[in-house]
Amino acid sequence: MRDRPPLVTASACHRPLSWMRLWVLLWLTLASWPVAAAPADGKVIVLQQAVAAPGAGDQFPVEQTARPVTLPDDWWRSRPREDGPVWYRLRFDAPEAAGNPEHLLAAYIERVCSNAEVRLNGFLVHSGGRMSEPLTRNCAYPQLMTLPASLLKPEGNTLDVKVQGYAVQKVSSRQRSGGLSAIKVGPQALLAHEQASQTFWNVTAVKLLAVATTVLAAFLLFLRAVNPKEAHLGYLGLLILGWNVLGLRSWWADIPLDTYTVELLSCVGFAIVTGFTVQFLLSYSALRSRMIEAGLLAQCLMVPLTLVLAGPQRLFNLSSAWYLLMVLEVVAMMVLYLYTERRARRRTFWPMAAMMTVLVVLVAMERAAQFDWMPRVNLLNFALPVIFFVIASRQFKVFGLALRSAEAARNSLERRIAEATAEMERNYVQMAELRVEQVTEKERKRIAGDLHDDLGAKLLTIVHTSESERISSLAREALEEMRLSVRGLTGKPLPVADALADWRAETVSRLGQAGIEVDWRSPTEDVTQLLSARAFVQTTRILREAVSNVIKHSGASHCKVRCTLGQQDFVLVVQDNGKGIPMELDGKLDRGHGMASMKHRAKQMQGQCLVESGPGYGTVIRLTLPLGTA
Repeated sequence: MRDRPPLVTASACHRPLSWMRLWVLLWLTLASWPVAAAPADGKVIVLQQAVAAPGAGDQFPVEQTARPVTLPDDWWRSRPREDGPVWYRLRFDAPEAAGNPEHLLAAYIERVCSNAEVRLNGFLVHSGGRMSEPLTRNCAYPQLMTLPASLLKPEGNTLDVKVQGYAVQKVSSRQRSGGLSAIKVGPQALLAHEQASQTFWNVTAVKLLAVATTVLAAFLLFLRAVNPKEAHLGYLGLLILGWNVLGLRSWWADIPLDTYTVELLSCVGFAIVTGFTVQFLLSYSALRSRMIEAGLLAQCLMVPLTLVLAGPQRLFNLSSAWYLLMVLEVVAMMVLYLYTERRARRRTFWPMAAMMTVLVVLVAMERAAQFDWMPRVNLLNFALPVIFFVIASRQFKVFGLALRSAEAARNSLERRIAEATAEMERNYVQMAELRVEQVTEKERKRIAGDLHDDLGAKLLTIVHTSESERISSLAREALEEMRLSVRGLTGKPLPVADALADWRAETVSRLGQAGIEVDWRSPTEDVTQLLSARAFVQTTRILREAVSNVIKHSGASHCKVRCTLGQQDFVLVVQDNGKGIPMELDGKLDRGHGMASMKHRAKQMQGQCLVESGPGYGTVIRLTLPLGTA
């Protein structure tokens, strides 16, 4: 029984993705495929000597001159220009177990191309399918036929095998020309085990790999549709699909087409697969050539045209020339790809170089097997899907990294857009506030102008024309208050030192006129802070109200005023030695003496005005304003 081919591992792939895990699982499934254990007893006869004669009848053509042949008989070597059908006659003596009803005998043909009928002692015991076009192609299917005990003779049994096949000139590969392997005769159970194992590796495993790689190709095409810029994913998917379509001829026995059409379509399919391979290597190298694309398209058109013009009798020679040209094209693209990878110093150079070297070696081994220079082992059918999975896994990894990078870039872009939007909204709010402030400032100036031009002029007229000293004094006070209000509406910030000087002059003057001694203390060093016009006006009114309370209600003889400037705030303290606030007014300070007005003005400037007083202890008014607001 033939040994199973060794498993091919994908060690060249760095950190395999889930597709590689699926591939390993598939290989483990193939390696552990349950096959019934072969019985140890029984004797197998290997029939290698036969006589062969052409003939289309239902029996061996005894009238034809038969010539001895040794099996396996490959027509491309023994009859290169002859078609079938060809009869093979083999003689054998029944094994000793033939008389035992528990041990059925069978004949096993490992390979027959394309189809065969078997007769035992003149009676038909097996037919592989259609023997005329469209022909059943059983080249990959080992044949097993039971030999009825009633037809067997102890000695001198004749096994006639009618093989229908084609000359090598009418097919595109030597492996698909006519031929017959050696025939084994022995216990049916033993040969059935060998036939099941060989069928699995020739057909079933190929089908499983085709299904797996077709799913892989569909996923690659899906990724190509999602991201049109990744053209190499699409070419790789089409390459895999094209290879699987070409593989149909190895296990689809009853293709409803004649042999010439199948061979012609196979050659065209190879041209298309070659085009996809070249395009994949070019796009994977980030290269593109209009000339190469046009040449590939012309090649896909020229292949069927030249084969049709040459006719079936020259199919093998012309297709071999085309195959050689296509292999050279792929090898040239491989060299170009590896040169590009090497020049770019990419880490994928050595893994891809190793895989491509293995692929070239496998193709060379496949060609050598066609000339019988080495045993026939279909490694290419198993190794190529491995290479597909390795390359696809690498593409999935790169695509995943690119997807994560694109996601990170998208998140960064969204964050930047959100920040820009927030900045625009803030700018809009600031512009709106600035607009409102500009309108408010304009309105203040208008009101200030009206007050100055209208009310100010009238008050000034009263001051100069009134005969009553009281009326003139009230008009003068009203005029000062109006000027202070106008300054608060339109005035510019002034230095704190100037404001302190104005407050001191007014306070000392008023308290001096009332006969109250004044102790004023303020910063003597250079003060650089500025005070807004509004803060100056509000502080002036609070100070005036405090001084008025000292003059009118405290009965004090002495008043201390302290002004201090800190890092964060400005503090003004007015303290008298008067009689203080009566007990009956405790808790009702806001209702009298202008206290409510003072506190309200301080609150408007985000400050506070505190009043401390007790009967016989005088009164302390403490104003605190934050410098930022002031």
